[in-house]
Amino acid sequence: MISVTQRRNGLASLAASPVVAFVALLGLCAAYIQGPLAKLFDFQSAIGEMEHFGLHPAALFAVAVIVFELAASAMILSGFLRWLGALALAVFTLLATFVAVRFWEMPSGMERMMATNAFFEHLGLVGAFVIVAITDLTKGAGK
Repeated sequence: MISVTQRRNGLASLAASPVVAFVALLGLCAAYIQGPLAKLFDFQSAIGEMEHFGLHPAALFAVAVIVFELAASAMILSGFLRWLGALALAVFTLLATFVAVRFWEMPSGMERMMATNAFFEHLGLVGAFVIVAITDLTKGAGK
């Protein structure tokens, strides 16, 4: 019979696996990879999105967002200045959430409830990116 300690150690080994860590980071960055790729394949819609949020010149903002999201995701996934990429996406996500998901301005109803959920889910992403940055900055600090 496997003891609780052995199970915990086995789970800790699995959780510490580089493959599991990469898959977790890939999941965290998934929206920041999918979004810019969708914008690349439908650039007119990307321009429309920027215009919708009052960002001008819209094409320049669309290109900047595409490059930024892909570059920051690549930094996180590659480990190259991971902390910087994570903090950059945390700040970007926080600002974009306050610009794009203004649930408090919506009338009561299902749309407001969905926007409220999206707002707080984005705050969760911000927190996760901050944890990634802290972990990267402090790894080995206690050794």
